Amino acid sequence: MEGHVRSRNGSEWGHPDDTPHVWRMYGELVRGEREHYRVEKPYYRHDGTVLWTNLTVSLLRDADGVPQYQLALMEDTTERRLLNLRLRYEATHDALTGLPNRTLFFERLEKALGGPPGSRFGLCYLDLDGFKTVNDSLGHSAGDRLLVEVADRLQSCATGPGEVVARLGGDEFVALTTSPAGSGEDPGEKVTDLAVRILSALSTPIRLEGRELSVRGSIGIVEGCAGERTPAEVLRSADITMYRAKAAGGNRFEFADAEADARAITRHGLTNALPAALERGEFFIEYQPLVHMHDGSVHGAEALVRWSHPQYGVLGPDRFIPLAERTGLIVPLGRWVLEESVRQARTWQRQHGGAALRVNVNLSPTQLHHPGLVADTVRVLEASGLAPGALCLEVTESALIGADDELLEPLRRLAALGVDIALDDFGTGYSNLANLRRLPVSVLKLDRSFTQGMQQQPADPVDVKIVEGIVSLAHSLELAVTVEGVETGAQAAQLRALGCDTAQGWYYARPGAPDRIHALSLSDAVPTP
Repeated sequence: MEGHVRSRNGSEWGHPDDTPHVWRMYGELVRGEREHYRVEKPYYRHDGTVLWTNLTVSLLRDADGVPQYQLALMEDTTERRLLNLRLRYEATHDALTGLPNRTLFFERLEKALGGPPGSRFGLCYLDLDGFKTVNDSLGHSAGDRLLVEVADRLQSCATGPGEVVARLGGDEFVALTTSPAGSGEDPGEKVTDLAVRILSALSTPIRLEGRELSVRGSIGIVEGCAGERTPAEVLRSADITMYRAKAAGGNRFEFADAEADARAITRHGLTNALPAALERGEFFIEYQPLVHMHDGSVHGAEALVRWSHPQYGVLGPDRFIPLAERTGLIVPLGRWVLEESVRQARTWQRQHGGAALRVNVNLSPTQLHHPGLVADTVRVLEASGLAPGALCLEVTESALIGADDELLEPLRRLAALGVDIALDDFGTGYSNLANLRRLPVSVLKLDRSFTQGMQQQPADPVDVKIVEGIVSLAHSLELAVTVEGVETGAQAAQLRALGCDTAQGWYYARPGAPDRIHALSLSDAVPTP
């Protein structure tokens, strides 16, 4: 370094970018406003490359304080600076594709959203369709090469002013476009054009491992004004919208919709809250009476689980059971419902002098496949002292369509113990009536769609004939028939005349607390006002 500096004027090797800044500090030093200054200062080498230094400058003064000499200490920091730049690059760029990563993209999105009033943005959130299949069939190395090729194609799409692409991770990419205030650009048209270019670029097959792979993608688009939302909110909305595009068949783009976002966010929040809700005891059970149609006496009740959510209030099973199915929480939740319901049925029997009150508990398709179903049921019955005949497990017709012997075996074992099996929502599926002979069921529960046609007078003759035929067939197979959704006296009278055995619905009683069932069992069911 000494050879490069000796006998040369500083202006020859100083970097022009920092000259005003350095001269300002030098002036302060001469005027005595500072004792020294320290600055990171670049210099040109003979070959034109830049030498980075940490420069510390001070003055040696005479007794009167007049500057006599300048003392400058230089530390070569070029390698350190290059290392820092490399580390910065690695921290902000994807190692596989070289694209900006989530961190850098978040910074750029934040800058775009913090733009001046009137500026707008458009964001495309891309997820490759079927990428997991490539990894599973060809290996992760082939999957990586596919991602690199996709990244190159995306980079070629985002060449306009204010356009940038990034890889968020896995097979998820984002592309951002901006429109300055007063530019006259249509941001919706601009981001749509970008999405079309992306899908078009992906449409050309990619050759990997000696074969051509067709690449498809689903894109969620968010477009809006700067200053309205945070980066996290924009990315979340785009992610939700991308999954909506994927659910619609993929290889397409969808624009964000506020109402759809709200529903998806609610579902996501409920899904995340499910495990803790079970631990905190937020679930409870209401019971809807099952009534003997010939005399109106209470036969038992169906257990209906509810969720007392701290934010959304009481939620019915249609709001969370599908989520519990997808997450696997349906197994512990179903086990809890079984335990509580069986315990409650035994309590009713004690309160009512041993009356044969029974309880119906719903089984989900996931529970049917769970290996512990039989053992859990036997354990619960033995712990409570409830006779197996006082428990009825309800399984939907659709869950048993095409069921093989392996799936039916647990139900057959439970039926052999004396537990009743009810085929719920009967008439809504596509099962052959002849299949009833191989199913271990003792009860058919007619779907409420049949009873709705009997609300009018005269009743729908087609529904009457269907119900009459089902009841006749069921009784010939020694199966009991329960009807759901009875809401009027006319319905009840018609169904009674057709030979239905038991019924439930608001005409008799709405779902309620366990004590309500006990009271009804003492006085027999009476229609609600």
